[in-house]
Amino acid sequence: MNILILGGGGREHALAWKISQSANCDQLYLAPGNAGTASIAQNVALSPEDFPALKLFCLQNAIDMVLVGPEAPLVAGVVDFFRQDEELKNVKIIGPAQAAAELEGSKKFAKEFMAKYQIPTAAYRSFSSGEVSEAEAFLESLEAPYVLKADGLAAGKGVLILQDLQEAKEEAKAMLEGKFGDASKTLVIEEFLNGREFSVFALTDGKDHIILPVAKDYKRIGEGDSGPNTGGMGAVSPVSFVDDALWQKTVAQVVEPTIKGLSSESFDYTGFVFFGLIEVKGEPKVIEYNVRMGDPETEVVMPRLKSDLLEHLNAAAEGRLAEEKIEIHPEFCTTVMAVSEGYPGSYAKGKEITGLENVSDCIPFHAGTKLDGEKVLSSGGRVIALSAMGPNKEAALAKSYAAAKTICFEGIQYRKDIGFDL
Repeated sequence: MNILILGGGGREHALAWKISQSANCDQLYLAPGNAGTASIAQNVALSPEDFPALKLFCLQNAIDMVLVGPEAPLVAGVVDFFRQDEELKNVKIIGPAQAAAELEGSKKFAKEFMAKYQIPTAAYRSFSSGEVSEAEAFLESLEAPYVLKADGLAAGKGVLILQDLQEAKEEAKAMLEGKFGDASKTLVIEEFLNGREFSVFALTDGKDHIILPVAKDYKRIGEGDSGPNTGGMGAVSPVSFVDDALWQKTVAQVVEPTIKGLSSESFDYTGFVFFGLIEVKGEPKVIEYNVRMGDPETEVVMPRLKSDLLEHLNAAAEGRLAEEKIEIHPEFCTTVMAVSEGYPGSYAKGKEITGLENVSDCIPFHAGTKLDGEKVLSSGGRVIALSAMGPNKEAALAKSYAAAKTICFEGIQYRKDIGFDL
């Protein structure tokens, strides 16, 4: 099969790494890819949101399957574009159609879906731009901390958790007045859930599903989960506190009702469902849905997947996922994200990365890199995810941190306490 993966981050590198191992993978392309994917696939200088250019490339290169990595093209309707084009109808595309992608594209839509299908989540209310006073009044009815969420996509930065009521009111006003542009024209305010977070991923064909390894990521920039949120500073899989009892509840109360809900709504949904979960007194509750794999969780999930990902994707595209059996490595996998100085605020790009050739017993998944001749340069806030396997969390982390000390670029930073709470 000839496969095109849309995206250029660590998630896409990990997906490409796994797919490239399949005997059924002939040609593998990434649009746009990065310096890391260039060694296992062919990068093509196309935007995942330039649908006409993607069509031309697929036709010229006899693409059999398109795997959509990031959320933006899904919310923009890339699946609908492929489904509705007569010349592309034989191309298998992995991702939900635009209507279903609203599960991630709109926090309000997701909350209403959860309420309809009785999926446990935090109590909430949504507000539009003319309802600042109503939002402030609702905040007064809650106890600190206060959770404010931009309704739309805000590149992982549209969620604020604040301790001070006055600050929460000011931020609510700022968000409704356009702090995150169109993304916060609608604001969701919800009760704060105190517990331990974890991530679950399912691959569905719209009727049936298989569940990938459970993971936990670390979003805040600083040690001890301090400082502002980022796109993710590291991840661990499996997750020690997700015991059999919590797992059974998660499957029965969250995963299965969600998949049944997708089917009941007649959504065109072939692809991944990400469940951002929190365990509160032994009970799972949904924080958010994503309609694609998470990042950096993908960088610990893919190494633990023993079975053939491409086979699973093909079965999903053909509506026969019920036949598939997933195999998972029992070992632990950890990843530590090396980031640019200043991230998640402003940061410099174009810093040369050295030492990659000396990394051993670890997989460097490139997140924000580009090639400049023979040199590898930084091109993003999150630069490289260093993933390693081991018989336990500590052994895997030792390898990830050894790799973090081996590579070098100006201003390199990483959290030194990934997995600290497990």
